[in-house]
Amino acid sequence: MYAIIKTGGKQYKVTAGQSLKIEKLALEPGSKVDFEEVLLVAKDDDIKVGTPFIKGIKVSAEVIEHGRAKKIKIIKLKRRKHHMKRQGHRQDYTAVKIINIK
Repeated sequence: MYAIIKTGGKQYKVTAGQSLKIEKLALEPGSKVDFEEVLLVAKDDDIKVGTPFIKGIKVSAEVIEHGRAKKIKIIKLKRRKHHMKRQGHRQDYTAVKIINIK
């Protein structure tokens, strides 16, 4: 059984017991979170698609930790103009473990 949820402006395919990194949530590690924006639920050949969300279905998860992703380097260069700009970015994330889909 799997579901597709929407959080932080992105969509994730999740199954029970899976860990994943999502956009940062303002919750303490160890707390529970319910994702109610479920777009699709599939169990074997039974597939339910929402318009846009499925009512009555939610995905429960537990917050594991907060962190920052690996730094990406951004370089902007204008050739022959003696102009170069360097910038770096580290995105904050929240690691969650999916408990169940109900």
